[in-house]
Amino acid sequence: MWVLEGMMSFTGIDTLEHMDVEGGPGARLRVARERGLAFRREFATTGTPDSIVTRDLVTLPYPTRFGLFRASRAIAPFLSITNRMLVIRWHEGDRERILLFEPSDHEYGRYTPYFEDLSGRTPDVIERRMVKVHGTVPGHLERLGIAPADVDYLMFDHLHTQDLRRWIGATPYFPNAKVIVQRDELSALNELHPLQKPWYQPSTYRDLPAEAFLPIDGSVVLGPGVAVIKTPGHVFGNQSLVVNTSTGIWVSSENVIAAEALTPEHSKLPGLASWTRRWQQEVVLNANTVETTADQYNSIILEKTLADRSQADPRFLQFFPSSELTGAWTNPGTRPTFSHGQIVH
Repeated sequence: MWVLEGMMSFTGIDTLEHMDVEGGPGARLRVARERGLAFRREFATTGTPDSIVTRDLVTLPYPTRFGLFRASRAIAPFLSITNRMLVIRWHEGDRERILLFEPSDHEYGRYTPYFEDLSGRTPDVIERRMVKVHGTVPGHLERLGIAPADVDYLMFDHLHTQDLRRWIGATPYFPNAKVIVQRDELSALNELHPLQKPWYQPSTYRDLPAEAFLPIDGSVVLGPGVAVIKTPGHVFGNQSLVVNTSTGIWVSSENVIAAEALTPEHSKLPGLASWTRRWQQEVVLNANTVETTADQYNSIILEKTLADRSQADPRFLQFFPSSELTGAWTNPGTRPTFSHGQIVH
């Protein structure tokens, strides 16, 4: 491993460097499995963070054809996903570090072009039934006794729907926090492709201070039992959280929306098990954007290789979707076979 210049607390993961080998996506898939197994052994030796807690933010509708790609046979055009925030603490010498993973400002996130358009076409009475707010980032932190000034890092698996102005803007709620982001995703905001435009709010980033961002290139260990790995595909600069806990290794991102999407052969969702047999594809992508679909598939295999099996049901892995499929009577055929709900450590 190598130490990032100027950031002595972050250690680069050389095992996961240079994954873009020659030979096409099939060769990269093989490398993802091999390197994933090697890093899994390394990562387990880094220790564990002090604590992890999970807090629900919002449940909202999401197209079934996106969340379960081509596999679902559900009659419901929409399913529900619940976006959650992880609060992770560890010590760096005598100093405590606090990372917020997925601290979404869902009040501003609703102005993302896709969701703003969907809201405009949905009667208010139906929208109220489909959208449920569980809490806000400030409210959850206050109840946890965490002062905004004590938060060191904010991180998202990608910047779809995110408006960060209240968090790091002119009068920042988090005055000392840095946003950990892959450099290539940050760069992409300058000139979005048509496939990307419905999901970003680029104008909200124009006046944000550059020093509030901490761009990284690739995969790094942030602290004991806490890492971010680059998982391109869902977006070019996608990244996943990896944590080592009392129950083993967890991985979190929005590459899939349900743990059973990593082992669809055990899913009772209509169509998933038969689809994976028919097409010999072992994962079901969350595919609202198909920027680089083969790379997303390979990234999910990397995540699958790293995650330990669930102690609640070993058929499923300790993959925690940052927005997890949530059953609702309004969405027949989309109730998950298995869900985690939270990570506790």
